[in-house]
Amino acid sequence: MDEYDLRRLMIFIRGLLLHRDGPDFKEERPEEHAKVTYRLEQVRCGKDGCTRCPHGPYWYAYWREEGRLRSRYIGKQLPEGAEVT
Repeated sequence: MDEYDLRRLMIFIRGLLLHRDGPDFKEERPEEHAKVTYRLEQVRCGKDGCTRCPHGPYWYAYWREEGRLRSRYIGKQLPEGAEVT
């Protein structure tokens, strides 16, 4: 397995553990008072020879926290109550 496959396996296993046991780490989420911006983005998978790139569009949330720009993958559907500006 190359590094890309190992990282995908790690993400998959982490998802299984979270689903089974619930989160055991601090997941990055915007603070209650943080201004969140939602964006639709096309994403490249990084596979050599992928003829379907870019993939998506996928929703991402962006916010500032302690002077740093943070982001979080949301998915294909925007959550209820989220406003697009």
